[in-house]
Amino acid sequence: MPRTAPARATGRAIAVLALVGATAAAAVVGARWVGQSLAPVECVFAAADREETLSPEQAANAATIAAISVQRGLAPRAATIALSTAIQESKLRNLTYGDADSQGLFQQRPSQGWGTVEQVTDPVYATNAFYDALVRVEGWETGVITEVAQEVQRSAYPEAYADHEWEGRVLASVLTGQEGTGTQMGCRLKDPGGDGSPQQVADKLAAQLGVDGTVDAAAGTVTLDLGSESLAWVAGTWAVSHAEAEDLTAVTVGGRTWQRSARDPLSWADAGSGGTGEVPATTVVIFTR
Repeated sequence: MPRTAPARATGRAIAVLALVGATAAAAVVGARWVGQSLAPVECVFAAADREETLSPEQAANAATIAAISVQRGLAPRAATIALSTAIQESKLRNLTYGDADSQGLFQQRPSQGWGTVEQVTDPVYATNAFYDALVRVEGWETGVITEVAQEVQRSAYPEAYADHEWEGRVLASVLTGQEGTGTQMGCRLKDPGGDGSPQQVADKLAAQLGVDGTVDAAAGTVTLDLGSESLAWVAGTWAVSHAEAEDLTAVTVGGRTWQRSARDPLSWADAGSGGTGEVPATTVVIFTR
């Protein structure tokens, strides 16, 4: 009997140690889950040693504004002016209210000839209407941004656009492909609510950027073979900015990939084990599941 008691004590000690170990492991997992669940849902854009943070809704609208400027063949300055204006007017939200009858991203007034309520609250229509007016402003390419924006908007607060010029510059630089492989942007998002629709993504890209993609419904992908690296980054950053709305899980541009599930979703990693050399720099693949 004298050896039995120590054996039982050792067994209890082992059980206690196992419990402590399991508890510690659970605590680590729990802390990681809490950290992930409490992490802010946001999209971050960095350029010119500056950083701008938007909500996914704001990021999607910013990407739409920038993509349409590229589709129209306008200089990046056009996107800067439009983005600065939309930040001031609506904080890049598609509002269904405003001063008097102002509505939409640019707070355009149906009573002033901007279009119907349905039209000015359609981001694509509203953005094109803004650019239609912008290109009619003499010297918009070189004029002071706040003055050019005022010529388009006729705002009661004409100096306010200047407050958002640098925000517009950073967003335009990233979203019009000027940063290329040096692009620093991404979105931290919750898990997708379901599978996205590759056809819907392809249709939106065609409408907003004017590019056609190959849809593989079975694989849940949209592949774009574009003619320039810059345009590829426009499509890629557009896709990441729309990832929340379209339930996208990953976006690859050339040899770099953004993944929704990555530990640091604000960064881009090499695509595949071979790195950047194996994927054409002008190819974009968007994953919807």
